[in-house]
Amino acid sequence: MALLWLLIFAGLCYFIGTGLARLGNTKNHEDILVDRINDCLPQTQCAQCDYPGCRPYAEAIAKGEAGINQCPPGGDNTIKALSELLGVEVIALNAAHGETKSAQVALIDEAACIGCTLCIPPCPVDAIVGSGKQMHTVIAEDCTGCELCIAPCPVDCIELVPAKPAATAWQHPAPRQLTQHQS
Repeated sequence: MALLWLLIFAGLCYFIGTGLARLGNTKNHEDILVDRINDCLPQTQCAQCDYPGCRPYAEAIAKGEAGINQCPPGGDNTIKALSELLGVEVIALNAAHGETKSAQVALIDEAACIGCTLCIPPCPVDAIVGSGKQMHTVIAEDCTGCELCIAPCPVDCIELVPAKPAATAWQHPAPRQLTQHQS
């Protein structure tokens, strides 16, 4: 009799555990939508959209709290991709957030760099390397051209230059419009 209760208890634990594991591994529709919106964004983490990064901006778009036209680094291509994904009209970039620019990366004039390290903390992708009182440099492959390192530099030794095509690996995905069963 004790063996029967033990088997019943073990079976019950198995089914409850399996059910909880499945619940933990499923994403709800909003999470999937946020992921798909985030995939359309350039991942510059520049905060020009008034959100601290691309993911929070994607969450705001999904909730209807932000427009699809607040991303200057992504420009018209991002607006078009978001429009196609969400099935909404293409609108012009909101000038309050900046203007569309071609891909760019930061370049530090290493001879002028005083090693103050003030440019390192604002870099959202850790593309600047160096240490105190030593010259700094930018890892071009990691730099998103967000411009956040420029303002804190006390000697103005950082400039933005056009990115080489290989230096910017991010490409707009081919968006699919949400269908009725996805929304």
